[in-house]
Amino acid sequence: MAGKSRIKEPLPEEFETIEAAGEFWDIHSLADYWDQTREVNFEVDLKRRIHLVPLEKSLAEQLAERARAQGLSTATLVNLWLAEKLKATQ
Repeated sequence: MAGKSRIKEPLPEEFETIEAAGEFWDIHSLADYWDQTREVNFEVDLKRRIHLVPLEKSLAEQLAERARAQGLSTATLVNLWLAEKLKATQ
């Protein structure tokens, strides 16, 4: 594609959600917007915790296969299924 020029989509001043920002940067290169960047300082206070739970190898493989088939990460599928099970048993 050498020699073809691309029209650069304007960089939004703000994104409505973190997902919208992710979608934008999934299809755009920061290199095209480098002249619009500036240095910033900020603090991050992460509240999310990751809990590791050992699984049998065959079970983990089946989960990963099912998640891929549904277009999900294994972690997302496990969280969805566990949330459903907990809700059903209340």
